Amino acid sequence: MSTDQSAGTESAGTQSAGAESAGTESVHAGSIDTESIDYRGFSDLPQVDQNARPPAQRRPRFDGDVSELPDRACWALQHLLTRRYVSAENDADIYAWVLEYRNQLSVRLSELDLLLRVVDGTDVAFVEQARYESAKGIKLLRREPLGTYDSILALHLAQMMRAAGGQRVLISREEMHGLFSGVLNDTDRDAVTFTARIDAAIARLTGLEILRRSRDDEDSYTISPVISAIMTASVITELQQQFELLARGGAPADDTGEVELDD
Repeated sequence: MSTDQSAGTESAGTQSAGAESAGTESVHAGSIDTESIDYRGFSDLPQVDQNARPPAQRRPRFDGDVSELPDRACWALQHLLTRRYVSAENDADIYAWVLEYRNQLSVRLSELDLLLRVVDGTDVAFVEQARYESAKGIKLLRREPLGTYDSILALHLAQMMRAAGGQRVLISREEMHGLFSGVLNDTDRDAVTFTARIDAAIARLTGLEILRRSRDDEDSYTISPVISAIMTASVITELQQQFELLARGGAPADDTGEVELDD
C-alpha cells in the first residue's frame, strides 16, 4: 500500500509540476512591454468612413424614372432650376442637400451650360449662366440688367449687409428713400417723379428677392444675404462711381446699371 501511495504522490507531484509549467508559459496583458510594439503597420490599414451611408436600393419615383441621382439630389436640382436662390434660412433641407450633392449637381448643371454658385459665409446657393460664345448653345437663363436707381439701391443694401457682419438687416421704405436724399440729379428734379423712381427700385429688388417684405409691416423689408454674392467688389466700385456722379447733379449716360442678374 505504501508503494502505491508513493507512486500516486509522485504522479500528483508530476501533475502539479505540469500545472506550474503551464502557468509559467502564460502571458498576462499587464506584463507586456507596449513600448516595444511597432505600431507603424497600422497606418497602412484601410480607413473607414464613419459618415458613409450604406448603399440603398433606389426606388423609381414615377413610371419611366431612370435617374442615377438620389431623390434628394433630384429635388435639390429642381429647386435650383426654378428659384432665384436657395438659402439655409428659407429652406434648410434643400440647402443641405445642395451641399451634400454639390459635385453631382455641378455636373448636371454644367451639361446645361449652368454654374452652381455656393456663397461661403452666407448659406446661399444659386445657378448662373456660363459666359461663352456658342453657335449652337442655348441660354436657359435670361439676363436682367438693373436700372440706375435699382443698382444704386442695391449698392447701399450691399454695403449695409457687409457692415452688419452677417446679421439680419431690417430696413424701412422711408429709410430707403433717405438713401437718395443727397441726390441732385437734374433729370429727376420733380419730387413726384423722383419718389416714383425710388419706389420702382424697391419693387424691382423685391421682385428679385433681394428685398423681402416683412410679414408684420408692409413697409419694412429684410435684405437677403444673396446680395453679397451679386454685388462683387468690382460691381460695388462701378456703382459707387455712378452714385457719386448722380449725387453731384450729373445724369447717367443711360438708365441701365452695371448689375445683371440671371433669371
